[in-house]
Amino acid sequence: MNKGYASGAIRQYQQVVNQAASVCDSPHRLITLLMEGALDRLALAKGHIAQGVIHEKNRHIRSVMDIIDGLRISLDRDAGGEIAQNLDQLYDYMNRRLLEANLKDDVSMVDEVIRLLQEIKSGWVAIENVAEAKSVPGDESTGAQP
Repeated sequence: MNKGYASGAIRQYQQVVNQAASVCDSPHRLITLLMEGALDRLALAKGHIAQGVIHEKNRHIRSVMDIIDGLRISLDRDAGGEIAQNLDQLYDYMNRRLLEANLKDDVSMVDEVIRLLQEIKSGWVAIENVAEAKSVPGDESTGAQP
């Protein structure tokens, strides 16, 4: 990826994060929304592969790769420890698979990334649900943080 494109993608990601943060009340929800957007774009990319619409397939896959790059950038490696390191490696793997899927028009590789993103997203939804339950007034069930 060339430096100009990378810095543009990072700026675009930061704009999306800032806009989404203004309507989201939790960072967990923001990450969930980003993953939902990525999953939607991957579904569109699969359709474009099937239809042979290369430009649109390429655009949607690149957009998902930008989202994944943004998720990687946002990892707190110090606080997240091994989990953050594992997510970093998984995000890197997903982007490599998407690059290959884009080059080969391979729907099975896109499906693999969809499954991985869905699994990660379900973890974030669970964390979000726990965080919401703890923020309910009068719920003193536990003092642990996710």
